[in-house]
Amino acid sequence: MRALQLRRPGPIAGRPLELVELTEPSAGPGELLLRISACGVCRTDLQLVEGDLPAHRLPIVPGHQAVGRVAAIGAGVEGWSVGERAGAYWLAGTDGTCRFCRSDRENLCEAATFHGYDADGGFAEAMLVRAEGALRLPEGFGDVEVAPLLCGGVIGYRALRVSGIQPGGRLGLYGFGASALLCLQVARHWGCEVHVRARSEAERERALDLGAASVGGYDDPPPVPLDAAVTTAPVGEVVLAALRALDRGGVVAVNAIHLDRVPEFPYDWLWWERQLRSVANVTRRDAAEFIALAAGVPIRTAVDLFPLEEGNEALRRLAGGGVAGAAVLTMAGAGRAGS
Repeated sequence: MRALQLRRPGPIAGRPLELVELTEPSAGPGELLLRISACGVCRTDLQLVEGDLPAHRLPIVPGHQAVGRVAAIGAGVEGWSVGERAGAYWLAGTDGTCRFCRSDRENLCEAATFHGYDADGGFAEAMLVRAEGALRLPEGFGDVEVAPLLCGGVIGYRALRVSGIQPGGRLGLYGFGASALLCLQVARHWGCEVHVRARSEAERERALDLGAASVGGYDDPPPVPLDAAVTTAPVGEVVLAALRALDRGGVVAVNAIHLDRVPEFPYDWLWWERQLRSVANVTRRDAAEFIALAAGVPIRTAVDLFPLEEGNEALRRLAGGGVAGAAVLTMAGAGRAGS
């Protein structure tokens, strides 16, 4: 099978992903083999490829927003049939027995593994997925439309939950990439007043088109104090801009696996029971709840398509802000809704 493999992290300008031929894996006990049709490209993939995230395993096939069909079923798996459509997302596996797993916090499991980081991911024509974590995908989404929802959407949904935003509340979104674009649609569905702060005019205009109450640059204060904010930019200064915009008792949910730093700031910005909270990984519950919600809203995102062999170019475009919504790698047969 064809796959994009990372042997040594490096600047994306050096095209560190190599197109290689690998032996197709076999489904072991508890596993599904998925024949991949589409895989979203995430900023976390970029951070892994360039070395901002320390590698867990090399060589590795990145990709954690994969959509495919079940091609083979391992021993002991029940409830799945060959040919069914399934999705894989960031969480690959947990131990299932630790105190975090037993308290509905499997995202914090110390033995957790992740697709495209610990286990080969979806930048390939096939991949293995634990059956217990494979996600059933509703009709109405084509493969390329649903792929970006499996990371940006799921982690964005968790970020909204962590922020504590309530229906009708005032929400700030700092950064307006693929995840925030999906967060905005969920928050508007909940009747929230959403204020978007983004680096580019194009992002701000897109936010207005989707119903944002106000837009501006990162340092532009919103017109009203915020009940909650979600930051997606991997920049500590942006976190502080969101903190300054909070009302009393508000929460900033930092939706980033990598952040450059958080600069020193006066305690008065945190006073009045304001909170800074990180968003770490996702749970199977997050994935199932969000996909069901996304189908009901329905949630949509713009996609820029790249064939598998152009994975380096997709990451280069993502790094430079040249992706309008979400980049998606496609293999033969990837389908849009209704196709």
